[in-house]
Amino acid sequence: FIMEARDILKSMRKEAGMTQRDFAGYFGIPIRTVEDWERGIRHMPDYVLRLFVYKMEMEKLISSHPDWTDYQSSKEQ
Repeated sequence: FIMEARDILKSMRKEAGMTQRDFAGYFGIPIRTVEDWERGIRHMPDYVLRLFVYKMEMEKLISSHPDWTDYQSSKEQ
């Protein structure tokens, strides 16, 4: 089972203890965009998800997750 981008986004946001509003503010993006990504109304570019994961891991807000890495490598095939 490979997680979808919106599931990964929601999962890492919750792990960091952030609301959608917190997450949007942290990355400087509109709250509506985060809501739409999580609902699947809008598609988040893969490179944006990779940047979110990287930044949050580097700042120790989340731990590393193999399923997120699997998602990234599955997109590269």
